[in-house]
Amino acid sequence: MKQFFKTLFIFLIGTQFSFSQVRVVKELDTDWKFQKNKNEQAFQINFDDSKWENVSVPHDWAIYGPFDKEVDKQTVAIVQNGEEVASEKTGRTGSLPHIGTAWYRNKFTLPQFEKGKKVILLFEGAMSEPQIYLNGKKVGEWAYGYSYFYFDVSDLIKEGENTLAVKVSNPAFASRWYPGAGLYRKVSLIVKNKESINQWGTFITTPFISREVAKVNVKTKSSGENVQLITTIYNAEGKEVATEKATEVFGNEFEQNLKVSNPIVWSPENPYLYTAKSQLFVGEALKDEVSTRFGIRDIKYEPNKGFSLNGEVRKFKGVCLHHDLGPLGTAVNKSALRRQLTILKDMGCNAIRSSHNMPSFEQLELCDEMGFMFLAESFDEWAKPKVENGYNRFFEEYAEKDVVNLVHATRNHPSIVMWSSGNEVPDQWGEEGVKRAKWLQDIFHREDPTRPVTVGMDQVKAVMESGFGALLDVPGLNYRVHLYEEANKKFPQGFILGSETASTVSSRGIYKFPVQQASMKQYDDFQSSSYDLEYCSWSNLPDDDFVLQDDKPWVIGEFVWTGFDYLGEPTPYDESWPSRSSYFGISDLAGLPKDRFYLYRSRWNTKDETLHILPHWNWKGREGETTPVFVYTNYDSAELFVNGKSMGIQKKNSSTPQNRYRLMWMDVTYEPGTLKVIAFDKEGKQVAEKEIRTAGKPYKIVLSPDKKIIKADGKDLSYVEVSVVDKNGILCPTATNQLKFRVKGNGTYRAACNGDATSLELFHLPTMKLFSGKLVVLIQSTNTAGNIELSVTGKGLKRGDLNLSSSN
Repeated sequence: MKQFFKTLFIFLIGTQFSFSQVRVVKELDTDWKFQKNKNEQAFQINFDDSKWENVSVPHDWAIYGPFDKEVDKQTVAIVQNGEEVASEKTGRTGSLPHIGTAWYRNKFTLPQFEKGKKVILLFEGAMSEPQIYLNGKKVGEWAYGYSYFYFDVSDLIKEGENTLAVKVSNPAFASRWYPGAGLYRKVSLIVKNKESINQWGTFITTPFISREVAKVNVKTKSSGENVQLITTIYNAEGKEVATEKATEVFGNEFEQNLKVSNPIVWSPENPYLYTAKSQLFVGEALKDEVSTRFGIRDIKYEPNKGFSLNGEVRKFKGVCLHHDLGPLGTAVNKSALRRQLTILKDMGCNAIRSSHNMPSFEQLELCDEMGFMFLAESFDEWAKPKVENGYNRFFEEYAEKDVVNLVHATRNHPSIVMWSSGNEVPDQWGEEGVKRAKWLQDIFHREDPTRPVTVGMDQVKAVMESGFGALLDVPGLNYRVHLYEEANKKFPQGFILGSETASTVSSRGIYKFPVQQASMKQYDDFQSSSYDLEYCSWSNLPDDDFVLQDDKPWVIGEFVWTGFDYLGEPTPYDESWPSRSSYFGISDLAGLPKDRFYLYRSRWNTKDETLHILPHWNWKGREGETTPVFVYTNYDSAELFVNGKSMGIQKKNSSTPQNRYRLMWMDVTYEPGTLKVIAFDKEGKQVAEKEIRTAGKPYKIVLSPDKKIIKADGKDLSYVEVSVVDKNGILCPTATNQLKFRVKGNGTYRAACNGDATSLELFHLPTMKLFSGKLVVLIQSTNTAGNIELSVTGKGLKRGDLNLSSSN
């Protein structure tokens, strides 16, 4: 056997070039033609698309606007919000022009194409109801805009030029949030031999792990006769750690068990990844090769103990994320996703829930690399509708196919620790819903026996009585904190997950008086107070969930609604215009942290210091009025000073949930000057201090990029935070100046966002107003390396200039 692998190694080295040709993956990202119309002849090969728009894919046609309340105006009662009487709503899907039919066309030539090859056409998402045509003939169609799907087009592909046409249609009233529009995720062609590994045909699990050894089980489905499989495992440094040859095929599946000595386990703190290289042979001829990243890790869910990873009990400190990327819309961009996760990592977040749909491959890859556990969700709707043209139309025909594709495409990601088959589905009521819940859970179990299944349930009383909640692997409660105790007694699992929590609302940098807790509070400016004491009719404040997480060992964690603001669902302003995006985010639509970010950080980030003061201290006209001051910190107590005068020491206590997690001085009188806080540790020793000062008139523009060097790949982004300061460099927190942006060199202006849920300024135009003194500009690379210059100007302000660079 050793001699065989030695011979094989020499053979591989000698034929490296030909091996690289056994499988060609061609991303169809450029040279697309696009037009929004219903032209039913656009699938034809010789159709004239010369006057169509040139776009690259991923592409979201609707994000370019304009915002228009007529787009999603509807008269409806939002059942999820507890409404019984219908009223006019707008902004629910972002008020962007996503409704309608559009066509995409792409002409491509395959490199070194040989007859007899197997060709797969892969779509990672198409919004929505795509119909696919190749060389004038219909390949097939799909229904769900969030699903990954593929077709074997071997019989339709040809030598020379090929013409791909895709029709996508978004009906009205098909979503509860902004769904995006078009080919918003990657499209790829995969060319391989007939003797090959099936699409998503590799399934890697780690059924046994100890300090000394890990058992890695690899199941591989393939096609072809007289095939043999060699699987080699490499560690993160590229060193071979295990290899095995398999010649026995059961049906069309190989099964191998490989031994990895001294395994390094995957965790959020140490997201260590291995790679399995699967090579399919006929005799000594390599026919196919696939590399799969995976992690060695163990997950358990146990009664009265909860969730454990690698034998360590831990709780989910998670957030829910919709799929849009703010000013980029839904068009997938890995750089934008990485920035989101970097912000969440700093907050101490360790888990993501994809709400309420299949996640992108890029998001999962980053969660593997950066260390986030993942709750991968499938549907927001089953057979009973929430919206008129929702997934209910397709559930019976497509649900199983969509679940199978979700599982097969993503099951090797170590970040995924749980599946969700649905969110707040109306099927929670009645016997049919119980049967559907079991049917879906059984499909997940059949395709992946290693992970449990949950559903985000909001009808808690109903699911306690019907058995719906009892049959789930993991009972997920959306809000309803007052029912946690009762549910835990009735459910047999011995634990409960906060699958959706808080729904606290706030607008970055906006503060309202008097400061008090309020549900569904509305103001004339359509903003919500950043004192973090306002919530929705069905929800609660963050502190209420903190108490459950800390005091109840059977509560295994939470997923906060939401990590970032998103387009659509502008509760509590569903009936107000202009309001076109959410207020739920811990960070705003631009990714700028709200005050609430620091409340979660003070509890979740156990390594770094948090000391944050709110509100800002620019209150002209409020002199002498009561202006409460909150401090979010991971220290137990602190002393507050106004212009050097002590306001006393506050210490966290359990008198109320808010007093347990916040330091609050409720009777501070506003006077311009300096707010200073000194924090103390448990022994009463001074350990940190921070101050904020009243700013003067706006004077200068300041630019702060998240990255100064970006990749020259035409996709990478630098997010530049733009703020205005006074002559002393103090942030002007109420500035609303109109700014203009100009980019020169080897980069382009991509978009801007200020985080204001009521702004109707278009993201892609190079001008925007500041909101609460800040906004963000996105600079995108070109395919040419070099220098990039950004200049930002505003009337009466000293301009801001920034030099960036891109490299290959």
